[in-house]
Amino acid sequence: MTARSKRDAGGALPVWERPEPTSRPAPSPLSREKIVRAAMAIADEGGLASVSLRKVAASLDAGPMRLYGYVANKEELLELMVDEVYGEMASAGPTDGDWRAALRTIAHGIRRAAKEHGWFVDLMGGRPPRGPNALAHQEGTFAALAGTPGFEDIDVAMQALRIANAYVIGAIRVEAGELRAELESGMDKAEWQAARGPYMERMISTGRYPNLARVIREATIPPVDVEFDRGLDRVLDGIAAHLPR
Repeated sequence: MTARSKRDAGGALPVWERPEPTSRPAPSPLSREKIVRAAMAIADEGGLASVSLRKVAASLDAGPMRLYGYVANKEELLELMVDEVYGEMASAGPTDGDWRAALRTIAHGIRRAAKEHGWFVDLMGGRPPRGPNALAHQEGTFAALAGTPGFEDIDVAMQALRIANAYVIGAIRVEAGELRAELESGMDKAEWQAARGPYMERMISTGRYPNLARVIREATIPPVDVEFDRGLDRVLDGIAAHLPR
């Protein structure tokens, strides 16, 4: 494949395939890996809004213009950061066992990565990741279904994975949103729930929300980890029930 045939629609080679500038020791050596790791550290501490090429350059004791030899803009940097997270998932090892166990392992790997890198949640479900680590993760996910009875049709496998991914991403976003609300309030979970209590009681007492009243007064709310696993099991049960026989 020629360089021209590998170019994106915009005319430039994808960042994954562009050669890095010639390394130079002064004032400090750079590489895409160092830039991405520095950006991830900034995002881990302050979220995506805190990431900028200027801040990354300052953390590496380099001028901002030097970074443009490695990444064209912040969008490319974010793509590289996402791909690095997928690389961390892959380092956990292969997914062994039957398809249900494999999909459960993959789901927990994504959830664990989202906990370690809170900003990763904000980038999930947007433009499909296309970096080499992300592609390897997708390949491994499809491999977990390959050769399994019921998944011979690739369309069936794709639909199953989309359903599982939709649940995982949705559940993780809900968890992240609740955690973010607690952090922004400056209270722990118990304090945050207690602070909301009087307002909810006033609203329920109006009689306009009888079903929400049942949820608040009767529902048994399991720990988040248990709730995630129960929901995932229901999704996998649904997939299994609709497999061709």
